[in-house]
Amino acid sequence: MVPWAGLAPSVWSAALPPTQQGVQCPSEDWAPLQVAVSATKESGCPLLPPCRCRPLMGLTWKKRVLAALLGAAVASGLTTLILILVEATSVLLPSDAKFGVVFDAGSSHTSLFVYQWPADKENNTGVVSQALACQVKGPGISSYASDPARAGESLEDCLEEALALVPETRRRETPVFLGATAGMRLLSQKNSSQAGDILAAISRVLGRSPLDFWGAELLAGRDEGALGWITINYVLGMLVKYSFSGEWIRPLEGPLVGALDMGGASTQISFVPRGPILDKSTQATFRLYGSEHSVYTHSYLCFGRDQMLTRLLAQLLQSSPGPLIRHPCYHSGYRATLSPATLYESPCVHTTPPRGLAWNLTVEGTGNPGACISAVRGLFNFSSCEGRGHCAFNGVYQPPVRGQFYQPLATVNATVWEFCQRPWKQVEASSPGQDHWLRDYCASGLYILTLLLEGYGFSEDTWSSIEFRKQVGGTDIGWTLGYMLNLTSMIPAEPPARWQAESYGVWVAGVVFAVLTVVATLGAAAVHLLWPRG
Repeated sequence: MVPWAGLAPSVWSAALPPTQQGVQCPSEDWAPLQVAVSATKESGCPLLPPCRCRPLMGLTWKKRVLAALLGAAVASGLTTLILILVEATSVLLPSDAKFGVVFDAGSSHTSLFVYQWPADKENNTGVVSQALACQVKGPGISSYASDPARAGESLEDCLEEALALVPETRRRETPVFLGATAGMRLLSQKNSSQAGDILAAISRVLGRSPLDFWGAELLAGRDEGALGWITINYVLGMLVKYSFSGEWIRPLEGPLVGALDMGGASTQISFVPRGPILDKSTQATFRLYGSEHSVYTHSYLCFGRDQMLTRLLAQLLQSSPGPLIRHPCYHSGYRATLSPATLYESPCVHTTPPRGLAWNLTVEGTGNPGACISAVRGLFNFSSCEGRGHCAFNGVYQPPVRGQFYQPLATVNATVWEFCQRPWKQVEASSPGQDHWLRDYCASGLYILTLLLEGYGFSEDTWSSIEFRKQVGGTDIGWTLGYMLNLTSMIPAEPPARWQAESYGVWVAGVVFAVLTVVATLGAAAVHLLWPRG
């Protein structure tokens, strides 16, 4: 028993006597004793420690808080460790993207397209999307016959845009390809040496790029049509589509879409007929996303829009060799002067210039759609299919068509006829600054109607099942995407990387307890260092 434990309260003072001020106790478990000097004398306790200090009974608040924080830190730390030791799940990391670059060298212009797809493919075919479209400045590459080097130089700006998009780590494995279509096919017929020089100049430019150059070559008309068919069916989700479960799946069996393509120098038709394809030279077969596809396709060289207009004007010139040509497809009131020499430079014009042909001719529009259709029909050889089944025109085999347009045929026909009969001044006033294209809209519209109805064999019934489109879902419709889809089956797939990972719930819980451990530990340190003593 402590000697002063029985002292009466009256002997305690509110503060330490002067002789006891500044007392230092041995540890935090002791506190200065507030007792009068007389009491110490009576109890026989000298004014020296530890007699001037008394022991604290139980834990201080500081120790209680410190113990609680340390206990929380230990508990949350152990919980975090247990969560880390929970068996991890094997997961697939997202695949890196692969890229491909394709130049579409048409008769009137060249376009570049950059495509990308996940490195792991779907049934050996990449799920491809369009990442970039770039229009090359200048005319088609066939226009550089007299200066082939410029054909290669014209591609450099768009090539730089493609390089800016493709990561440096992927450039060496990214294929780049140029396909030259009908314009170059015509030049090759006319002068194969010039066509070869142009492709060689392009190969030098593309071969110097950091991409994997796959070639610059003529694309056969049959391939152009078939690859266009792949493109339209792919972008419409007919070959593969993304399901609600987050997987790429094959759509249910159903009729696939046909493809019609009108270029500057050629036109293509491709579709899956109801019956077998009898002429195997018009059949193209593909294996895409694990399925085989057999397609009828044919390309008509010289039946593209630009070459049709050239042939039409040359035909009218043959029938009226004088200095004035009355053109039924041009609007009444239209008048222009042209040089006939350029007409006979085209390989599609097989007639020779009339004798005594003037250097310059005057073309005058009459705005007569009936006469225009008659002139357009003269560009086709329909008699070659008389008495023959499954024949389009010019003696070409074709099964019955399958396809669709949304606008009724009667409405389209009436609209084109009404437009052709408008005076030139009215047409020009409605679209100022477009004289070069305006004069040819009437001829082009009636030509397309003649080609579809009398050439390909569409009717009032089948017309309502065809649709005209230039883009679908932001993707250009043409042969280039189909080429890239077919090409991806030749590019090795990269399996996605595997990684060990916790489930999302376990991961969240581990993070929460780790944070609690850190907070409790920091709190304990703060209490120990900053809590005042006593």
